[in-house]
Amino acid sequence: QVQLVESGGGLVQAGGSLRLSCAASGRTFSSYAMGWFRQAPGKEREFVSAISLSGGSTYYVDSVKGRFTISRDNAKNTVYLQMNSLKPEDTAVYYCAADRSIVRLRIGTSASWGQGTQVTVSS
Repeated sequence: QVQLVESGGGLVQAGGSLRLSCAASGRTFSSYAMGWFRQAPGKEREFVSAISLSGGSTYYVDSVKGRFTISRDNAKNTVYLQMNSLKPEDTAVYYCAADRSIVRLRIGTSASWGQGTQVTVSS
């Protein structure tokens, strides 16, 4: 397992941008697929985006396609989520996840999770 620490959340107006970061501990970051999930009040946690070990493949939930971009820097043990054109419905706690299997990661059964960072989008 790896330890994950998210940062970059905050309050932003609709149409604005935020960049989330997730720093991972350990020397095997490049062996993990990475992803982002979110959970809004009263709702179940949902998959947002994932990126393969090398960064060559990325995946997004339909509601964020064209607005969010996931990337990773294996030299810095960090994964990012650039969020543009934010909408009030993007308001949620965003969680970083890591797993050696991108299949397990995408279905939400990852071995490692961060503590979450709050994103609030005002209308």
